Amino acid sequence: MHPIDSVQVHFNPGQLFVLNLCLAFIMFGVALDLRIDNFSVLFRKPKAPIVGLSSQLVLLPILTLALVFLFRPAPSIALGMLLVAACPGGNVSNFAVHLARGNAALSVLMTTISTLGAVAVTPLYFAFLAPLVPGSQDLRHDIYVNPLDMVSTIVQLILIPLAIGMFVHYRFPRLTARIQKPIQRLSILIFLGFVVFAIHGNFDNIVRYLHIIFLLVLVHNASALFTGYWWARANRLPIADARAISLETGIQNSGLGLILIFNFFHGLGGMAMIAAWWGVWHLVSAFTMAMLWRRRQLEIA
Repeated sequence: MHPIDSVQVHFNPGQLFVLNLCLAFIMFGVALDLRIDNFSVLFRKPKAPIVGLSSQLVLLPILTLALVFLFRPAPSIALGMLLVAACPGGNVSNFAVHLARGNAALSVLMTTISTLGAVAVTPLYFAFLAPLVPGSQDLRHDIYVNPLDMVSTIVQLILIPLAIGMFVHYRFPRLTARIQKPIQRLSILIFLGFVVFAIHGNFDNIVRYLHIIFLLVLVHNASALFTGYWWARANRLPIADARAISLETGIQNSGLGLILIFNFFHGLGGMAMIAAWWGVWHLVSAFTMAMLWRRRQLEIA
């Protein structure tokens, strides 16, 4: 067993409750940007959303498994990579796509569908893919999760806050217009705050294993961004769509991943550190790409 597999990050029930509230608030903030009309785009012009979702929901898990077999990381690290890949798109992706002069409407639609779909997709993907991780047999008894329990948690943390946020947007548009930007900014600060909080108590272990985690997350994230972009271009989508799909594939809701790790996997060190570092790194990579793209002329095709 790799030494990192013995690292445990523990949160008491009070801390977990606070983290759960933070994620629910972030999801509420995302929902203030959404309308039922967002879904009608899928039926009118389905090609771009289908290509984007196939990149995020099909190619990314396959890519992640390929990297696991290529690099052969410690089992808990590999499971962390799979859990991050199984999570929906991160809420900061919409802002990054807008900054990159990409198709923001497509980004919002993909975030919405992947987030709502996470109720079923995240637990089922993880339950199906986790047994394929080499060496995970030694950990499987300790980290077994009933997919229905994970579904129940995701409904509480994602589906209910999204429903409330969309209702507030629909019923109180003026109030939404006033609180939308402050809540989005506060959401980003909360996200950064609990990523920092998650790694602070285990800082010594982060430093000890950063050389392993940094390379894996860098390659994993860069491969996701690259795959999303070129999959879109291979399907002859405009560059604006390709930028959106790239960032949606590369920005995952690692905050949800952390919450699930603390709720279901007893804060298993390798998983927690992968999710926490991904949460930091995808912000760096996404906004770097967004600023580079923003300075380049946007082509029509």
